[in-house]
Amino acid sequence: MEASAKDATETATHVAVKGEAAIKQEFITTKDAFHGFLDSEWQGSKGEKASENETPQEKKDPSVDEPECKKSKLDHEDVKKTEKQDKKRFRGQNKSRPHIKPTTYEEKRLCLSVIQKNGECKFGDKCIFYHDVAEYLANKPADIGERCYLYDTFGKCEYGLACRFATAHTTADFKTMEKEELVKAYEGRTLVKNSLSKDLQYRLRKRSVTFKKSEEYLKMLSDNKDKKEQQSNGKTQNCFCPLPTCPDIQPPVKTVGPLTDADVIKLRPCEKKKVDFKDKLYLAPLTTCGNLPFRRVCKRFGADITCGEMAMCTNLLQGHQSEWALLKRHESEDLFGVQVEGCFPDTMTRCAELINNYTDVDFVDINSGCPIDLVYKKGGGCGLMTRTRKFEQIIKGMNYVLDVPVTVKIRTGVQEKSNIAHKLIGEMKNWGVSMVTLHGRSREQRYTKLADWDYISTCAKLADPVPLFGNGDILSYEDAVKAKETGVSGIMIARGALIKPWIFTEIKESRHWDVSSSERLDILRDFTNFGLEHWGSDTRGVEKTRNFLLEWLSFMCRYIPVGLLERVPQKINERPPYYMGRNYLESLMASQNVDDWIRISEMLLGPVPKNFNFLPKHKANSYK
Repeated sequence: MEASAKDATETATHVAVKGEAAIKQEFITTKDAFHGFLDSEWQGSKGEKASENETPQEKKDPSVDEPECKKSKLDHEDVKKTEKQDKKRFRGQNKSRPHIKPTTYEEKRLCLSVIQKNGECKFGDKCIFYHDVAEYLANKPADIGERCYLYDTFGKCEYGLACRFATAHTTADFKTMEKEELVKAYEGRTLVKNSLSKDLQYRLRKRSVTFKKSEEYLKMLSDNKDKKEQQSNGKTQNCFCPLPTCPDIQPPVKTVGPLTDADVIKLRPCEKKKVDFKDKLYLAPLTTCGNLPFRRVCKRFGADITCGEMAMCTNLLQGHQSEWALLKRHESEDLFGVQVEGCFPDTMTRCAELINNYTDVDFVDINSGCPIDLVYKKGGGCGLMTRTRKFEQIIKGMNYVLDVPVTVKIRTGVQEKSNIAHKLIGEMKNWGVSMVTLHGRSREQRYTKLADWDYISTCAKLADPVPLFGNGDILSYEDAVKAKETGVSGIMIARGALIKPWIFTEIKESRHWDVSSSERLDILRDFTNFGLEHWGSDTRGVEKTRNFLLEWLSFMCRYIPVGLLERVPQKINERPPYYMGRNYLESLMASQNVDDWIRISEMLLGPVPKNFNFLPKHKANSYK
């Protein structure tokens, strides 16, 4: 293996390209040599005989090849047009990618009545699932391993015979074993909070949940609007604040001297919770990849603040199980918030009251930075930044109904050269925001070009005394030190945590950590174990865990080990060239081909099903 890797690196004559990371020359290789080496070694590890004399196909030096024949102008334009279309086709996201349900990977499952030992099935002969255990085991996919993480950790596996590691806790007569000591140790503990109960889901669907505080706020909003419309003296009012503290609303009692809050506001039953955000490392709410198992991994590496993925307020109000799953909180997340997206004061206020009454969170974040068209065209996400009237009503309404702080995440603006965040920040201080997070890019930029940290620094001074967190392009502790010098209260890390989740440890210890490939595989193994605990250890849970693992690997493959870099640290906007790692596993983890991500997943979760189909979020790679 070492000889073939050496041959592969010797074939490369790499010329430095702008935008590429600087890697030591002895590790540089070509695309053909790289993939040829990975394929031959993978086949060899599976027991297939590879020819000893077979070497990776060498890429010819372009300086030796004859120049191409000159094409006519018309032909040249056609070629350029085709190349442009191909380039466009493989950029951006796969917006219409198929969402395959994990249930499709298992033709027929074991009936829940058999797993939970509830006696006879209430569906009787009409039930489409297996009731004969022997018949089910004969058709069940082979077990992945001999040890079950759930059984070893908690003393029992609730998936019983359906578990893909069932041999670890199943007796000869098909009974599930338990470890009494471990079961007692976890008895009464709630590891995951904020689940949607069946009763609440039913009441949300029947619209029988009451929103008392929200109705009070919305009534004040409506009354204030009517009052303004009924003015007949031609006097204009700039204030549209519905709260009782508004100077345009007459006090209910006569006062001598200045009007105080105590004159018009009754003391609340509980004091609004205060959170100290200063100088903390904040893991950004990451759509798709920022799931609970991934947050647990980051928490172990030193993330201080975690936040759930963006949830749509209308879906939460309608009781969608998939949307409520984004609010779940693990016991290890000591400072946890949820992020909601919406564009109208009524739905956002009701959603905030729902979260306040039925979940356990430390803060609620308003997403005003989402750039995707689906959200922006409705007026949500970045659209809120240009709808300041609605934005103010949303923030004040959520503050009115919540017992926890309200935070806001924004971008610099909508257009690239028209920053508006500095105008909003001054207003938001008066609206009652407890913290602002600023991503140093506009909606038009998405994630291209560098984040504007000079502008973030300007906004941090304007936000004082409200804490402002900066976000953008942080991939090393040196980046974090430069970010803190801008005067921000803290930093939020997004893609940097996906590429290297140990970045939180690096920042806190002020060092570069050369994480080996085996250590990275252990991190991935922890993620899969957390995934099996969260999504289940049956076939459905295994394939769901695999799907989220593959999404994460599409970012993690961009990491370049510190020992291979010519110049430390790696920059987030520098793409890695083709290079050979210090061993086969390191080379495999450097691949940006989805076939190789599948191979890594098979090391941890066994072979993929026959009908497995994965299309990554980004168009660069696909697997069918």
